[in-house]
Amino acid sequence: MKKIGILFGQENTFPQAFVDRVNAKAPADIRAEFVSIEQVEQHVAPDYAVIIDRISQDVPFYRAYLKNAALMGTAVINNPFWWSADEKFFNNALAVRLGVPVPKTLLLPSKERPTDTSENSFRNLAMMDWEAAFAHIGFPAYMKPHSGGGWKSVYKLHSPEDFFRAYDETGQLVMLFQESVDFTDYFRCYCIGGKEVLIMPYEPRNEPHLRYATEMKTTGEAGEKLLATMKEYVLKLNEGLGYDFNTVEFAVRDGIPLAIDFGNPAPDADINSVGEKNFEWVVEAAANMAIERAIAQKPGQDNLTWGTFVHPHRAKAHTTEFTVAELPEVKVATKKPAAAKAAPAPKAAAAPKVPAAPKAAKAPAAEKPAAKAATAKAPAAKKPAAKKSE
Repeated sequence: MKKIGILFGQENTFPQAFVDRVNAKAPADIRAEFVSIEQVEQHVAPDYAVIIDRISQDVPFYRAYLKNAALMGTAVINNPFWWSADEKFFNNALAVRLGVPVPKTLLLPSKERPTDTSENSFRNLAMMDWEAAFAHIGFPAYMKPHSGGGWKSVYKLHSPEDFFRAYDETGQLVMLFQESVDFTDYFRCYCIGGKEVLIMPYEPRNEPHLRYATEMKTTGEAGEKLLATMKEYVLKLNEGLGYDFNTVEFAVRDGIPLAIDFGNPAPDADINSVGEKNFEWVVEAAANMAIERAIAQKPGQDNLTWGTFVHPHRAKAHTTEFTVAELPEVKVATKKPAAAKAAPAPKAAAAPKVPAAPKAAKAPAAEKPAAKAATAKAPAAKKPAAKKSE
């Protein structure tokens, strides 16, 4: 029996619907349930072939549990290693590499120094040319965290004064400074299993429960072309990032879809926000993907999805050779007996004079501490000099 688990937090409608759908259509040897976690031990496999992760971004304990599960062969959706490394600025850079249009974006250092750092920690960082940054990005613009989501700490800026006022509130957050897109159409697109795409008209300026209550403005041949282009971009981005369950948002300007937000590995799937029709689609697509992954899952092997950016660089298995650390000690041990054999020869040469030799040896022993004292003072003298040179 293979088990599919869903790990979730405060959401209520999607998890139960997902479990019910899997159990209604899966083969007899596959069953779905809510993940149950008791004692977690290193290198011990959990009782799941597949886990759908909806919450580990908020619970570090779950993220660590999922990484261990993945190591032991669980197909974790989404890949917890990539999810831990991913952030929005890199996503934008990768989108440019893949040929997907994105807004102009700059990365800003945190307004406040990170904990346990000082002025010297930033000697490699030049002062920002704010005038050049404002000229390049323009206003209006947005400032938002380079990592994270949920519209937390997002600022709409209309002037340099707005910029600095918002920047002062960001503390140790690393922020993005991004051009605002004056759009005529806006879409949110589900992508599940790297192949199933649902394009939904979306209005981010509405209240959360009304954001899907809108219609596509572009019609006719231009509308068909736009839909085809967005689908192509969605598949491209998720293939590059390696996400199995994700959403991509597009703002359409002058007929061109610009990818605005496309790192959402635990996207909203609540029936009360996405609507009944979209909810039905995502439940069905997620259940089909999970069943497919459970059938393909091989215990003890890597069953994760890796993006094309990472996959070509995965290290290949190879034979490991070890160096024996005790060898240097053996060489030292062989020298000591040689010195011991040479020592008896002087004793045989002149027995009366042997006591005088140890006395002479004591004098150098007295000189050695003096030398040590001198060397101890030398670094003390050098330390202040080093500080002055800085």
